[in-house]
Amino acid sequence: MEHSASRDGTTGWPTSSDYISQTLHVIDFLASRYAKHPAFLGIELLNEPSAAEVPLDTLVSYYKQGYEVVRKYSPSAYVIICQRIGSADPLELYQADIGSHNLVVDLHYYNLFDTFFVNLSAIDNIQFIYKSREAQLQALNGANGPLVFIGEWVNEWNVTSGSQSEYQDFGRAQLEVYNAASFGWAYWTLKNDRKHWDFEWNIRNNYLRLSSSEKRVFNSLRWLLLASICFYQCQILELVENWI
Repeated sequence: MEHSASRDGTTGWPTSSDYISQTLHVIDFLASRYAKHPAFLGIELLNEPSAAEVPLDTLVSYYKQGYEVVRKYSPSAYVIICQRIGSADPLELYQADIGSHNLVVDLHYYNLFDTFFVNLSAIDNIQFIYKSREAQLQALNGANGPLVFIGEWVNEWNVTSGSQSEYQDFGRAQLEVYNAASFGWAYWTLKNDRKHWDFEWNIRNNYLRLSSSEKRVFNSLRWLLLASICFYQCQILELVENWI
């Protein structure tokens, strides 16, 4: 089962006001608990809503309510809203007037999961990054609205016999284009049993070649991750002690 899939393939969230209310309750709980914490940067309201299953008006209504919930507790936290996955233009969220400030649209860029990419060559994939992804990113960066966050991308494709140099070129193209995102990017994921999905493996094996400044950021993030794990372990222990 994929991380964002349901167990039986159904999607009940957009058709149930109770489910949506429960989700808003969770956002309220998290925002109220962590809004004053110095490490709190922002919160994402939903991950990968399906364009085929989630109507735009339902999603926009939820995003507007979620934005206001976060603003009850923090005037400055970033509120992140994910694009609809599938045949939907992320520009639709820029036209929805969801929030006035510190709003971020999360884009997930994969040259996978779509029949369009199945037969593309290495060169075709690289050109798609420069011609399509870059053009869309420039348009969204220039729009009068939310910041742009490439929240998921990976140095992987459907090319079955890609050489290391081709992977390097593909990774370089993505880094060059995604570095222009106004809110930055995040790789999916830091560690994975599939090597090209593993950010650390890509760097150590020279499939992704970061600049010196990017390497410093990566090393800092590794320490931040360890610190976060320790912090949450302490939080869990505290909850257990209080419960006992």
